[in-house]
Amino acid sequence: MTKYNFDQIIERKGTDSFKYGVLKRLYGRDDLIPLWVADMDFSAPPVVIEALTKRAQHGIYGYTFASDDYYNTIIGWQARRNGWAVSKEEICFVPGVVKGISFAIDLFSCEGDKIIIQPPVYHPFRIVLNLHKREVISNPLIFDGVQYRMDFANLEQLAEKENTKILILSNPHNPGGRVWTKEELAQLADICFKHKILVISDEIHSDLVFNGNKHVPFAMVSKKAAQNSILLGAPSKTFNIAGIVSSYSIIKNPKIREKYYNYLKKSELDDGTIFAYLALQAAYNHGEDWLAELKTYLWKNILFVDDYLKKNIPKIKVVMPEASFLLWLDCRELHLHQKDLNDLFTNKARLALNDGSMFGIEGTGFMRMNIGCPISVLGKAMKQLKEAVELREN
Repeated sequence: MTKYNFDQIIERKGTDSFKYGVLKRLYGRDDLIPLWVADMDFSAPPVVIEALTKRAQHGIYGYTFASDDYYNTIIGWQARRNGWAVSKEEICFVPGVVKGISFAIDLFSCEGDKIIIQPPVYHPFRIVLNLHKREVISNPLIFDGVQYRMDFANLEQLAEKENTKILILSNPHNPGGRVWTKEELAQLADICFKHKILVISDEIHSDLVFNGNKHVPFAMVSKKAAQNSILLGAPSKTFNIAGIVSSYSIIKNPKIREKYYNYLKKSELDDGTIFAYLALQAAYNHGEDWLAELKTYLWKNILFVDDYLKKNIPKIKVVMPEASFLLWLDCRELHLHQKDLNDLFTNKARLALNDGSMFGIEGTGFMRMNIGCPISVLGKAMKQLKEAVELREN
């Protein structure tokens, strides 16, 4: 018997929700079902709401600090979920995962240096690198029509290039949904360690792993990985609290840690807010039963979309994810240019998805779909897509 209601429709318009409020600006119309930006349409766990409400009712919102309870909560979470031992001094609050990546780029590389990404991949990686005037080096993933894998031969060649300083890893992978194995991560760690390339591991989707797949923190796979990485994590995707901003880093290497944490400290970037600390503690300490039900519901949604497409729109295929609430849709059999594919989804089906090409040219012919919503919303979205495809083909 379920305890939480993920079928509830919650009105988000009028709440300054980015997902709903900028549709007109980004898509040219606001009559769309928003299935794009990566937050969910579910209420956060009751334990989080209760903790924040109680603290809000206290009435005094003075200066705060990261208590031992905060650090112990992260230590306990990593131990329970991943079997990974971390210590207080290895942890630091970071005001956002992408911001954490940006700080590392600024600190551990210079203008013109080469940074490796593995497209199709989360598009802010490329955006941040361009803004920092770094040279983006692509190590494209290999897609076999079912799933993605890393191209280690190509990575080895890229790693030998002069002034290649950093690799940004999406672990688990966004948008493909791959949960990288320990063996894959260890091989990547060996190559990067040999060539003195720092690995920044974005692990924001790590708690949303399905069907017996096991997330392995990058720094846990080997001594080389531990000594050559910055791990960035957060409860934001897991518990739908992205707007609270409760990210953190874990760094094993004392030299990297001292340099990075001093960088944060100089601008007081290592200070969280009252609600950031509190939300993380409530979610990690008391939210695991909610998370278990969420994952069951998300997997039901994934199977629903996959089954519906197979029966009604077989030219669109789900790249079945091993993690996350983001579905990578292979639309190449529609034989549409990307502009026309976007038009099909936006103007014909009235759905707001992410254009696959924003994740790199390797994403051409694909679309990214957020299924973190009540299944009734997905049913309506699939019906609209079916009607749009049928109208185009008839």
